[in-house]
This record gives sequence, structure tokens and C-alpha cells, in this order.
Amino acid sequence: MPPPSQPQPTFTHPPPPLSPSTLLTFPTPRIALVTLNRPFALNSIPIPQHHELASIFTWLDAEPSLRCGIITGSSSTSFPRAFCAGADLKEWNDSQSQSSTDYNNNNSDETKNKRGMPPTGFGGLSRRNRGKKPIIAAVDGLCLGGGMEMAVNCDMVIAGRGARFGLPEVKVGVVALAGALPRVVRTVGRQRAMELVLTGRQLGAEEAREWGFVNEVVDDKDGGDIVKRAVEVAEVICGNSPDSVVVSKMGVEMGWDGIGVEEATEKVLREGWARVEGGENMREGVRAFVEKRKARWKDSKL
Repeated sequence: MPPPSQPQPTFTHPPPPLSPSTLLTFPTPRIALVTLNRPFALNSIPIPQHHELASIFTWLDAEPSLRCGIITGSSSTSFPRAFCAGADLKEWNDSQSQSSTDYNNNNSDETKNKRGMPPTGFGGLSRRNRGKKPIIAAVDGLCLGGGMEMAVNCDMVIAGRGARFGLPEVKVGVVALAGALPRVVRTVGRQRAMELVLTGRQLGAEEAREWGFVNEVVDDKDGGDIVKRAVEVAEVICGNSPDSVVVSKMGVEMGWDGIGVEEATEKVLREGWARVEGGENMREGVRAFVEKRKARWKDSKL
């Protein structure tokens, strides 16, 4: 379970309104912890919750005082542990009772938004490109389908030893369309990607780490140690210059997007470094190094 939240910090803009299916807490004033709260459904995500989550991550990027996000899943002794078991298949099955012809005839933007994914994909994460703030997935239990698609596109993944990862869509006659298919190739290479998506088999936490999906495997009994470790990693990130973190993340993501090395380097210099060079955080970082003290960073304005 997530650690107790600290008193809510003061924000430039208030967080978006949320349903009980999504919890937003703050382990430290710089870190936002998002918890999927449907343990009875293995934290599967229905359509309205995708938009809810997308609004959180949009708000996170825009809120200067926050520097890192964590996403995890709640657990209960009454149900198997799960980070996220993917889409709410009951909702999907029920939706099939409504004629696809009726939906196609009613193709207003409002209808599409209510029935489809947000532009940032499954859980507001699977197609989140160029998000400013790092997101760490704290994975306990099942991480399947759309849950895996979210984790693949997170910046780091901390997993419990009992976590299970997979894209089992081929086993139920559907396809992983939320962004993971091209991304897993960049993470693990063609042959391993083909093995994962064509067989639908699951990877244990250690195998997922060996393949490159997971940064660290944590021994855990109740789920709290995984989130605790994710918070520790997030605190290390938050201890660095927020401007440097934003621009460094930008550069890595350009490689992730397949932009050529020289083109990406020029874009980072032009679009990122030009806004950092000579700025108050750069001056503070150099001054703190010379004076042999801890830097006192200002909230990023990038």
C-alpha cells in the first residue's frame, strides 16, 4: 500500500477532480503519487478513468512545485495483487451490445472523447510523448496488457519480486494498440519483442529486468516497500536541478522517438540548453559546487 501522504502542498493550480478509482497523494512536497484504486478489478482501467489519469499528468507537467510522479496500483487481501491488468474487459464487452453503426453515425468529438482514449493513450501514459516530469512505475503483481503499455512508456520501473509483465492480447483476439508495440522493440530488440507479443507469455520481475523493462527488483511483502523505493529514487531526481532534469529527459526521449543523434543534439541545444544556460538554477548549481554546499534549486520555469 502507498505510504502515508504528507499534508497537501500549496499549488499554483489545484489538482483536477478525481473519482474514488484514482488516488492522488504527496509523499513529499515535490512528488505526486498516483494510485489506481480498483483492486477488485485488478486495477483495470475503464474509459472515464483514462481521461482522469491524463488530466493528472497534464497537471503534473504544468505544476512548477512538483518534480516527479509515481504511479502504482492499490492492493487488497481479498484479490490478487495487480499494478494494472489492462482494460476493463467487462466494460468493453458491455459496449459491444451497442451497435458499432450507431457509434459511427454519431461521430461527434464529445462522443469520441467519452468512448475513446485520450491523446496520451492508455492511463494517460502509454502515448505520453515529451512529458516534462519523470514518471516512475511502482509495479506490484500483475502488469498486463494496457498496464504493461503504461509501464513501457514510464521513465523508470521499480518492481516487486512477484511482479508479472506481459502483453497477452493475442490470447484473447485483440491487439496491443496503445503504443507498446513499436516501443518494446526499442527496449528489448526485435526477437525478444516478437517473442513477447506473439506468444503472449508473461515475464517474471527478474527476467523483465534482464530484458531491460525493469530498473530494479525489490523484495516485498505488503506492497509498501516497492512504493517506498520508488519514492527514494524520485527524491534523488528531485535533488537535482529541475531545469537540467527536464532538458536531459527531453534529449533521451528524442532518441526514444527515433530522431537522429545529430538532429536530436541540435534540438536539445536549441530548444533546451538555450533556456538553461545562464539561468538561476545553473548559476546556483555552479555556485553551490564551488562553495561545497547543497544547491538550493528554484522551481523550473521551462
